[in-house]
Amino acid sequence: MSELADLIRTEIAAQGIIPFARFMELALYHPRLGYYEASRHQVGFPGDFYTSVSTGELFGQLLAFRFACWLDADPEAGGGRRMVEAGAHDGRLARDILTWLREHRPELYGQIQYWIIEPSPQRQVWQRETLREFAPQIHWGEHLHSAGRINGIIFSNELLDALPVHRFGWDASGQAWFEWGVALDGDKFRWAKIPAPTGREPAIQLPGELLRVLPDGYVVETCPAAEQWWHTAAGRLEQGWLLTLDYGFTTEEMISPGRRRGTLRAYHRHHISDDLLVNAGEQDLTAHVNFSTLQAAGERAGLTTEGYLTQPQFLTRILSDAVTDNAFRDWTARRTRQFQTLTHPEHLGRAFKVLIQQRRGGGNLPPPQFQSELPLATGGTETRPLPGAS
Repeated sequence: MSELADLIRTEIAAQGIIPFARFMELALYHPRLGYYEASRHQVGFPGDFYTSVSTGELFGQLLAFRFACWLDADPEAGGGRRMVEAGAHDGRLARDILTWLREHRPELYGQIQYWIIEPSPQRQVWQRETLREFAPQIHWGEHLHSAGRINGIIFSNELLDALPVHRFGWDASGQAWFEWGVALDGDKFRWAKIPAPTGREPAIQLPGELLRVLPDGYVVETCPAAEQWWHTAAGRLEQGWLLTLDYGFTTEEMISPGRRRGTLRAYHRHHISDDLLVNAGEQDLTAHVNFSTLQAAGERAGLTTEGYLTQPQFLTRILSDAVTDNAFRDWTARRTRQFQTLTHPEHLGRAFKVLIQQRRGGGNLPPPQFQSELPLATGGTETRPLPGAS
């Protein structure tokens, strides 16, 4: 048994059943032993999963082009413009964005401040190594408030799916939700119902006729941490854009006959598993983002929703604008392969979505460039803060 598993067992023994969100928080973010702390090599072929960044530099180049277009449309902002990335892992996406800006938009590159929101000292070390050549341009903060009031862009890529979720099951006979927690069965972890009331019923409003036919034991997840992160980010945005690229659904899409066990999954060596309680700290845990709740959180903070698209739609529209730019005229076979991987439905184009919201501030920003093409409903163990949390 690992040291982290021993720490979790000690907490369960002291407190009884713990919510799965607490188990997930410790498994991923314990400052010494959590999955995201132990190694920087979880991504790519030698790791446990692929990301858009691991396909190559094109993903960052396309984002850099779009960000430059957005920021160039607001020339009055001057040197106060910022790009704020949360969940930068080892810094490769920041490196790809800044490399492109330095080469193709040197004036903008000289003006912007690039902030990385990173509460983990260990991950900051990895990022500083990756970004050594850009040191004068980059600032680090433990949470979003570190960057002050932001005029520019706040973004994340595959961050919110890794924030701890609460897991709920449906009791068909009692017509009520219950929360799944984690208990002990000898030395092993097991699922256990948390005694009611928990005060954390899922904030998913479903019509009564649907609840009456929902199968017994149907599972849904909620992520208050993601909603709070989004609302905080929206509150820090004085003028500009807030966007995330991640995989997920709307509230309506969360309820499907094919998802009776929810969306929580574990990843290890590129294999997907439903066994979420084994190998704590040694496998990734992730759940699909509820984009409806993010949209609502941003709009409550005064943002307008500019677009909700699939990743293929988002990147294809960027490329259609970029083809006449000198930076993309040398279109190589390598770029073609990367773009296909990013957009093909059998690769990264299948599940990834993009939510873009905007605060227009003094009215200098351009009108929305995207129209939503997907429907959105409105509507004691040591640990560390989660990425971007305040």
